[in-house]
Amino acid sequence: MADIGLMHYLMLAAALFCCGIFVMMTKRNAIGILIGVELVLNSVNINFIAFDRYRLIHGLDGQIAALFVILLAAAEAAVAVAICMNLYKNLNTIDVDRGDALHG
Repeated sequence: MADIGLMHYLMLAAALFCCGIFVMMTKRNAIGILIGVELVLNSVNINFIAFDRYRLIHGLDGQIAALFVILLAAAEAAVAVAICMNLYKNLNTIDVDRGDALHG
């Protein structure tokens, strides 16, 4: 059985990051874009935890940084859902391409 090393975690995080960027670039609705942002933030968390696990002096720095990213993601989701609700209320759609109609 092979050991799982740092490179495995970094490849997983890179794949997750690429999937998140792809979703953000291809989705037109706001909910799909939010899912892409969450994938990117989860890839960052994997990097924080992996680097903390494989450093010489063990501590809680990676876990604390990941906790802050999780808190940031929760706040971002709350604000983004409010924006999506406002977009739907005014335009009856969550298509971000039509969001420029809100300015005037």
